Amino acid sequence: MRGAVLYAPGDVRLEQRPAPEIINPTDAIVKIAVSCVCGSDLWDYRGINPVTEPTPAGHEYCGVVVETGREVATVKPGQFVIGSFFASDGTCPNCQAGFQTSCVHREFVGGCQAEAVRVPLADGTLVATPEPPADELLPSLLALSDVMGTGWWAAVAAEVKPGMTVAVVGDGAVGLCAVLAAREFGAARIIAMSRHESRSKIALAFGATDIVTERGDEGVARIREMTGGIGVDAVLECVGTGESMRQALRSARPGGNVGFVGVPHGVEINGQELFFSHVGLRGGPAPVRRFLPDLIGRVWDGRIDPGQVFDLVLPLDEVAVAYRAMDERRAVKALLRP
Repeated sequence: MRGAVLYAPGDVRLEQRPAPEIINPTDAIVKIAVSCVCGSDLWDYRGINPVTEPTPAGHEYCGVVVETGREVATVKPGQFVIGSFFASDGTCPNCQAGFQTSCVHREFVGGCQAEAVRVPLADGTLVATPEPPADELLPSLLALSDVMGTGWWAAVAAEVKPGMTVAVVGDGAVGLCAVLAAREFGAARIIAMSRHESRSKIALAFGATDIVTERGDEGVARIREMTGGIGVDAVLECVGTGESMRQALRSARPGGNVGFVGVPHGVEINGQELFFSHVGLRGGPAPVRRFLPDLIGRVWDGRIDPGQVFDLVLPLDEVAVAYRAMDERRAVKALLRP
């Protein structure tokens, strides 16, 4: 089958790879309907995360089950499914507590920028849609496998509640989905930190009430000015840099919360500053599997349309073009069709 492989920084290639096979009785093979490039893929593509050997690329996926192991009971061939980027058994204490990305048997689901993928622990990882979806739903359903679930987790982690004032740091696909999540949670005021017009337009369409272009200390000062010097009730940090984390922590009011879902790179937190701020901090890899049934229902009923974050659609053959476009910020998120 065809699949994308990252060889070195800036070097992603589409090549023939072995077709996935059932290895364990809990596996499923999914024929990919659509996949995409994630912002976190760019950490490897840019060489910030070392690439030491050719690595199959991609971790976001949805498609049709074509084969299952003998122990798989909850999905069957022919069903359209969505799964998390971490496979989880669904039965361990961490899964039962809703933190499937910390499953004691978790496995990373990689190599999804391809024609098919093996999904381990299928019963605890995959969720089927009510019926085969129409083609126009595919972008939004694909978004649920990571960016929408991650934006949702940011709102959950920051304990967003109706009537709150919320700031979202980051205007990538996750940040935009976090704006949408804050709206769904009933936030009264949603301040999107963005300086890119095309992304600001999506943020406004998703429910942002204000756009702030400043960053760093200037961004904090602007947030304080907009909130009478107090700060916001909740901040959703969707970038993962030291600057974005400082901005998030300093934008929250005493008693507020920060939900951080950007994979940290160069982030150092001053313990004394956090202690005296009275700001709560929670984050980590999004337990997407926890949210999938609810989010699928919202997409199916037309309540949310997170697929709007895909502003570039390409055939899988042009995966290298997709990476370049996102690396150069010419695209928010690139969708790939096999």
